[in-house]
Amino acid sequence: MITTDFAPGSPCWLDLGTPDVRAAAAFYGAVLGWQFESMGEGEDMEGGMFRKDGKIVAGLGKLTEEGARSAWMIYYTVTDADATTEAVRGAGGTVRVEPRDLDQWGRMAQYSDPLGGQFAVWQPGDTKGVDLVDQPGSLSWTELYTSDAAAAKEFYGGVLGWSFSDMELPGGGGTYSLITPAGLPEDRMHGGVMQLRKEDLALAGGRPYWHPVFAVADCDAAVAEVTGNGGRVQMGPEDVEGVGRLAVCLDPFDADFVVLTPAGS
Repeated sequence: MITTDFAPGSPCWLDLGTPDVRAAAAFYGAVLGWQFESMGEGEDMEGGMFRKDGKIVAGLGKLTEEGARSAWMIYYTVTDADATTEAVRGAGGTVRVEPRDLDQWGRMAQYSDPLGGQFAVWQPGDTKGVDLVDQPGSLSWTELYTSDAAAAKEFYGGVLGWSFSDMELPGGGGTYSLITPAGLPEDRMHGGVMQLRKEDLALAGGRPYWHPVFAVADCDAAVAEVTGNGGRVQMGPEDVEGVGRLAVCLDPFDADFVVLTPAGS
């Protein structure tokens, strides 16, 4: 489960880079019941915050990087962004954005793992992270699709201190590696690593990619909003024993995410 105590190594923030801020805001408002709080007006609107019942759940910004695809960026809490940056370099990763202060809120950096999977870290200042997690309409899990799970576990284990436990997926679906922050019990698992063939990673040109899993009260109703508002469904909805009912979705600009109604909810 994801919590808002934001222990080191746990997810604390996420934001979406999109070519059309207004359209993305309307889409996620329909699918997840989010309210958008703009940081600008008119044609110059560059982004803002998503809220659920008044609580911040994510950020939204205009995609500006040349050649970049629209995608969610997940941030993990660290105690020292500069030390993490050196650890990324030492483990064969790439620093995409050097550590920088965002006023009094905190210090951030963005990276790629050795195979190209993009992620970010947050060293908290006044802002620790989002206000709401593990509830309908908020982040409940993070997931990495990669062509080399063993390499991913070695990299992220070294850089972020994660521990992993493997489980076999039903129907011969392969091995899924569950992520737990360093020193925390397994009930604090916050994500997973799934190995796929490179050809199954076409969304990112064969490179690994992270995506968020959002809890929803009704998976099928959420999927209906996805398809009714210009998005697409890659997989599902389907029931997964012990997990719940889920669907892998794309927004109108092909940013990927999962909606999940947890088992027993």
